[in-house]
This record gives sequence, C-alpha cells and structure tokens, in this order.
Amino acid sequence: MKSLKVIKIGGNVIDNSESLQQFFADFAMLQGPKILVHGGGKIATKLAGDLGITSKIVEGRRITDKESLKVVTMVYAGLINKNIVAGLQNEGCNAIGLSGADGNLILAKRRPVKELFSKEKNETISVDYGFVGDLDESSIDYMGLKKLLEAGFIPVFSAITHDGKGQLLNTNADTIASAISVAMSKEYETSLIFCFEKAGVLLDVEDEGSVIRSIDPHYYNELKRQGTINDGMIPKLDNAFEAINKGLKEVYIGKADALLQLKNENFGTRLISR
Repeated sequence: MKSLKVIKIGGNVIDNSESLQQFFADFAMLQGPKILVHGGGKIATKLAGDLGITSKIVEGRRITDKESLKVVTMVYAGLINKNIVAGLQNEGCNAIGLSGADGNLILAKRRPVKELFSKEKNETISVDYGFVGDLDESSIDYMGLKKLLEAGFIPVFSAITHDGKGQLLNTNADTIASAISVAMSKEYETSLIFCFEKAGVLLDVEDEGSVIRSIDPHYYNELKRQGTINDGMIPKLDNAFEAINKGLKEVYIGKADALLQLKNENFGTRLISR
C-alpha cells in the first residue's frame, strides 16, 4: 500500500509571507503523494470589516450568514487558494486548487440548529450556525481524489464545501483534513500532519522545548487528567485520535517551518494508536 501525506496549514502560516514561502519550499521536498488543506487566516475577517459585515459569534462559535459566506468563499476558495497553488507551482509542485464542490469531492450537510447552554443568559438557547457544513464518513469521494493523485496532481483544498443542491458551505479546515485522511486510508497508508505556530504538544505552553514526542491514547488520558493539555488543544487531539481509530497510520502536530523533520520522524508530536 502506498503512503500518503495529508497536510493542513493554519492561518498563522498563511498570514506570514516569509513563513508561507518557506513552507512551499519544504512541502515541495516531501516525496510521494500528498494533499494540502488550508485555513483562512485574517484576510477574510479584514475584508468583511472593510465591507461593513460584522462577524457574529454566539457562545464563542462563529456564525456564517449569507454575506459572510460570500466573503469566505471569495477569500478562501479564491484569493488564498490560488495564491497557494501559484506558490507551489513556483516550487515545481503541480498543484490544483479545489473546493469541495469541484468534482463533487466533498459533500457536506448544513449544520442543524443546536441547543446550547448560555452562561451569559443562564439558560439553554437555540443557535443557528448559518451556512456551516458538517462532514460524515460518506462525505469524501476518495476514488475521485485517488484519480487526481495518480494523474500527478497535488490537490489543495480550501475550507469551502457544498451540499450537492447548489449551496456552498463553510467547513472547518481541520475537519476537512481529518475526513480526507480517514477516507484515503482505504487506499493509502495515510499520515495526517497539522502545521501551526507551536513546536508540537507541549508539557509547558510557555516552553517550546518541552515538546511531547509521542502520545498514545493511554498517555493522552493521563495528560488530560493531570491538566497538562489546555482546553484549546483537546478538541484537536480528540479528533486526531478518533481519526487514528478509523484507520489512519499516525497524526503529527508541529511547527510549519520544521516540516522536513518528518523525514526522520522528528517532527513535533506524533499521535499513535498504541
């Protein structure tokens, strides 16, 4: 079975031109089939502000209304996606920029209205997330993606999906990367790599040298029990271990500018099944 790398870069990499250019060069040097998934950075928020569109957040969760969807589609699937594709082409990578609607590769379902407890109001409230897409195990056309890979393309996905009925949806980029990885594990020995601004999962959030090199489910539960891992990292790790349980070989979390350390398995934190 061939190996495949699915790499996700966050907004902090995208927002830093120097870091992004270095990432392009490093990404190009990784051998074998690979897929890139990117977030949005601060450009969409700035453009929305310039257009007088106010970001709506309810209980810490962003709402994607009709006007916001227009902005994120233009920025994520347009400006950012094509700049990334152009940057990779400059490094000799035959990248092809995609949204989930292209080739019907990612079919999402609009998130239903959910009931949440509001600490501010001290009561349960109904939250409509707007045009936000959720994924399930049937969302990814892995055979379509396999055809692109076998044709020599490097798929580059933005965080825009669709519902198959003509409606575009905004979907979390981490979720897209995880779903693609799980789906492609049917055909490839798949590794998922999250690239962000930290060196990995840290024992001490103030010390970049305190990277935990390897975490299995037992150790992860112990770290949570001790309170070593902060709240912001827990959802990412929960999703990562869920993906491993569904067939992924491994998940890495680390700093974008250390990507080439994957060659000697010394990149950030490696999450494994046991």
